[in-house]
Amino acid sequence: MTGVRIGELAERLGVTTKSIRFYEAGGLMPEPVRTASGYRDYAEADVERLTFIKTAQRLGLSLDEIREIIAFRDRGEQPCGYVAAVLRRQVADLGRRITEMGELRDQLRALEARAAAGGAGDEGRFCGVIEHGEPGRRP
Repeated sequence: MTGVRIGELAERLGVTTKSIRFYEAGGLMPEPVRTASGYRDYAEADVERLTFIKTAQRLGLSLDEIREIIAFRDRGEQPCGYVAAVLRRQVADLGRRITEMGELRDQLRALEARAAAGGAGDEGRFCGVIEHGEPGRRP
């Protein structure tokens, strides 16, 4: 596929034209070939690269991590070791966030129960349950 303009590419992959220009400016996407009239002209390789970028973002990789993976590929090297390390960090970070979210859920349930029972609801300037945070804790 050749001759795809930026608007067509954006629509096909569900991104904005602004995002594509941002990826170009940040070195994630190469500057596209230009038509005689100055329009960006994208090839299938550009579609594949943009698809990879969006998939990697959905998996939680940062733009710097994605840029590094692309750099491996552009140098003709296999990025598998680097990708494994990045994914290991992602899994560890996700585990920490899941633990934190579970703790937050428990705290919110306790505050919800306290609010439903009318405890500390009027003891603050706005709402004592929120102002005092953790159950039984005062500022």
